[in-house]
Amino acid sequence: MNRRLTIHDVARAAGVSVATVSKAINGRDGVSPSTLEHVQEVVAQLGYESSLVATSMRRRRTDVIGVLVAEFEPFAVQLLQGVSAALQGTRFDVLAYAGSVSAGEHLGWERRSLSRLGGTLIDGAILVTPTTTPAEATVPLVAIDPHAGPDGPASVSVRNAEGALAVTTHLIALGHRRIAHLRGRTDLESAHQREEGYRRALEAAGIAFDPALVVDGGYRAATSTAGAHALLDLAVPPTAVFAANDLSGIEMIRVATERGLRIPEDLSVVGFDDVPEAAAHVPQLTTVRQPLAAMGAEAVRLLLAMLEGGPLEHVRMPAELIVRASTTPPRR
Repeated sequence: MNRRLTIHDVARAAGVSVATVSKAINGRDGVSPSTLEHVQEVVAQLGYESSLVATSMRRRRTDVIGVLVAEFEPFAVQLLQGVSAALQGTRFDVLAYAGSVSAGEHLGWERRSLSRLGGTLIDGAILVTPTTTPAEATVPLVAIDPHAGPDGPASVSVRNAEGALAVTTHLIALGHRRIAHLRGRTDLESAHQREEGYRRALEAAGIAFDPALVVDGGYRAATSTAGAHALLDLAVPPTAVFAANDLSGIEMIRVATERGLRIPEDLSVVGFDDVPEAAAHVPQLTTVRQPLAAMGAEAVRLLLAMLEGGPLEHVRMPAELIVRASTTPPRR
């Protein structure tokens, strides 16, 4: 196994002192332009990179932004792409870090991640759907879709209730009256807001709320299966289902198809998020688009402003109804 290059190797190859190399790679004064250029050429040739930990100790910054997620699922990946694009042209790199959360162990992953990274490897962090608000963070934080809503760090979220209202109203406009809701995780504020929008749409249309038509889906395909079967097992099953996210909507379609139902002729299904799987699915999933890449970019904007001493902000972005092939009027 090859030995890791050190600053001493760079100094030896460049024919200068270790102090000169240190000044050159850390942007300090006291190095002539010609020497600086020469050292940079040697650094590039050798492929030397200084340790992030050592750099942070010397400069009190690493020029690295952390994106902390519980797991790399489609929602988080789309946000990460927006973060990466927004940081192009800046001095910052991106460190994506998954909290290694076991199934069902949601609470506290962001605290563990921040304790490992904050103040040593990253200058600031973007937390994707954090479960709790870290009480004493060592770096500036921006939360995307925080579980408890905008009640802590700077945050970026979408207008969940309005999006759910729009997609449920779409089903009502097609003629559906028995509309079920495969809801998200009950510990997330976004899930409560989406159920609120669903109920508001029913109320506005004069449709009585039926608690039997609301079952847990948990935002994951694996946790949506039982709820999907429960809805189809009702004595009078729904003609349409609003799933709280696309992954549970796609699982709803899978279960219904497995049981011999045609989508959308026998059952209309809608989701929320508009992850790539929604458009790639057959039939393509009607959904509510969260501008995920734009949300990631907005989180970068807030965080970079905070690193320069800017204020803590809460931003709510619009949600857009995307009508595709998974919805149609109910059979009479």
